[in-house]
Order: sequence, then C-alpha cells, then structure tokens
Amino acid sequence: MTYLRTQQDIPTEAPKGDMTRHQVGDTTVYLEHNGGYRVVRDSADRADIEYDVYALDRKAAVDLAYLVRERLLEDLPETSLLGCLVLDVEEISSPVYYPDDSSREHMYGGEVAVYIVAV
Repeated sequence: MTYLRTQQDIPTEAPKGDMTRHQVGDTTVYLEHNGGYRVVRDSADRADIEYDVYALDRKAAVDLAYLVRERLLEDLPETSLLGCLVLDVEEISSPVYYPDDSSREHMYGGEVAVYIVAV
C-alpha cells in the first residue's frame, strides 16, 4: 500500500489493506497477502500479493488494474521501503474480471510474487 500510494497516477486513497472502510462507488485497490515462502534462510522471502481493483465503471476498473500491474512489475523492483529491498516482482496472474455480486461493482484481480530482503 505504501508504495502504490506514492504513485502519482494512482488515486492516493485507493490502496487499502482491508475492505471495512470501502464504500460502494469508491475506487479501491485492495491488497492482500496471499502466501509466500522463505527463499533463502535468514535472507530472502517471497510474498504473494493479490490486488483487486473495484470501480463502478468497468473501463476505470480494468485501466487501474493494469496500471497497478505495471507499477508492481516494472517499477517496484530495486526499490527500498519499510526496511526491505525489493529484488524482483513476477506475475502469478494478470488481471481477471470478477464482478462483485453483492455491490454490483466491477472488479479486476491479479496476483504478483514479490522477492524481498531485509536491509
């Protein structure tokens, strides 16, 4: 969330770590830790991060989902934040359309693997 909130072309309040503050109609990028594993003992980890983009407009949802994907895959590697160095990011799944049945919002979700080391 911290990284995405610093990106000028992503709405500052859109990235969220839980949906309790989500209001139907608010453009939201919901980020969730979805697993991972220790790559090298006491040195490196892989964190699998799922991102879901909600919006009332389908084009806005897909455009933002692919922008989030681009920022994570292309710009996040080799950055330092929160005491970690991001070594690499690889795609697990590109954004797929999953409309929300209860809110009737459009939602696109994807997943990335983030490789990090403590600095």
